[in-house]
Amino acid sequence: MSRLLHRDTVPPVPAAELTARSADGSRIHVELHGPEDAPAVVLAHGWTCNTRFWDAQIRDLAADHRVIAYDQRGHGLTPAPGPGGYSTHALADDLEAVLAATLAPGRRAVLAGHSMGGMTVMAAAARPGLREHAAAVLLCSTGSTRLAAEATVLPLRAGALRTRLTTAVLGAKAPLGPVNPVSRRILKYATMGAGSAPDRVDSCARIVHACPRRARVEWGHVLGELDLAAGVRELRVPTAVIAGTDDRLTPPVHARAIAAALPVGLGLTELAGVGHMTPMEAPEAVTARIRDLVTRYVATGAAAERKAVTAEKEDVA
Repeated sequence: MSRLLHRDTVPPVPAAELTARSADGSRIHVELHGPEDAPAVVLAHGWTCNTRFWDAQIRDLAADHRVIAYDQRGHGLTPAPGPGGYSTHALADDLEAVLAATLAPGRRAVLAGHSMGGMTVMAAAARPGLREHAAAVLLCSTGSTRLAAEATVLPLRAGALRTRLTTAVLGAKAPLGPVNPVSRRILKYATMGAGSAPDRVDSCARIVHACPRRARVEWGHVLGELDLAAGVRELRVPTAVIAGTDDRLTPPVHARAIAAALPVGLGLTELAGVGHMTPMEAPEAVTARIRDLVTRYVATGAAAERKAVTAEKEDVA
């Protein structure tokens, strides 16, 4: 048991790391895990998180997938951005840069985005880079618009007052301070389900509290004004949606609206009792959905391509 716990607390060691250059010159830290020629998966984390947020998925998938995970600008090992600053346009630029730096022309992958990572995918939906490389998409615990209006983190009746106060919380400049029993309880209430295991709450708290204050504040302002409804309609690849029924930051109303508007929707999975941090709270369910998308849209496509090439060589012979 102790060996298993130790394994789950030590971050996965990447096979390689690289720096992608975004359109404004910003440096984006990227980790590469698993066999280089295996079916590819790209992971985009959410607000106040970093690549460690996906550790459970990386551990599982890297055995037989090429897993590409990167730190959003201002998070983790990615420094504060260049002139492009903080915007959904910049998120799309960064994702395109990561795809170009890690995938050969025409190579396709499953893209999984959690929270702001899902918004990143929606922001890039019409970009040539995404349309070239995205075979399928998984959107986890995310929304496309009206985040402050729909959030239920503050126990107030829906309306203008709650929206104003939630917007202020998203952009609050106060430091989060150290991880302690009080801060863990606050984070669990705001972002996780009541039944979340203490070790997962602790891991989540350490990730969130490690986020630089400037990045948290600047991205909080962006989220407060988010409108990516057009991006949902432009996401013309097979797309599945996952949400927790107890998500207070992006309640299931967002997931239902996205699932209904997707041009090639694969349905919505609602995880009972789970909060906003689905990849950490329900890692098995999220990983299984990614694997399913790879099997249906990447691995089968690669196998068909290999079969066609073999047949062509046999015809020539």
